[in-house]
Amino acid sequence: MARGAEQQTINATNAQLAQQNATNQQLLNQNTSLFNQITPAYQNLLANPGYTSAQQAAILGQSMGTLGSTFNALQSNAANRAARTNNAAGYNDLLDQLARQYGTSAANVAQQAQVTFANKAQSDQLAALQGLSGIYGTDSSLLGRAMGIPSDLLGVLQRASQPTNSFKLGFGPGGISLGAGISS
Repeated sequence: MARGAEQQTINATNAQLAQQNATNQQLLNQNTSLFNQITPAYQNLLANPGYTSAQQAAILGQSMGTLGSTFNALQSNAANRAARTNNAAGYNDLLDQLARQYGTSAANVAQQAQVTFANKAQSDQLAALQGLSGIYGTDSSLLGRAMGIPSDLLGVLQRASQPTNSFKLGFGPGGISLGAGISS
């Protein structure tokens, strides 16, 4: 190889190396920027999982409002029937039955909301753990064990965090299905 050709090869190699180093530096800067944006978000999600108190109150309020509206309509229908037929026989018994059913349904709605809130918190923790494990290249099972979550439960928690969105009232042959307004 001639002296000039050797120098051209060295210069071309150095130029390609400089270009590759510039590309690598640009990728490093992008990754660092992304890391600096994503890591605090995952850490915040891990520290504050689930719905806020205001969101929980809104979800529970909407669910209970829906339930209350249904029972108000049923009470109104019973009163209208008693007035229309001018026969109040059984009206008070029906109101007592509605009140008992409302109490049971309200307790079920509140219980389902609490389960939904707990599932959302666990789902958020799982998402944060998986996100952080992806950033740091650590196994999410290892992170889960470090937080006291058995690795075999990680998949179960994710599946269990999918709430049901309806409940049934015990009136009529199939009940009355209402959207509970609870979602993740």
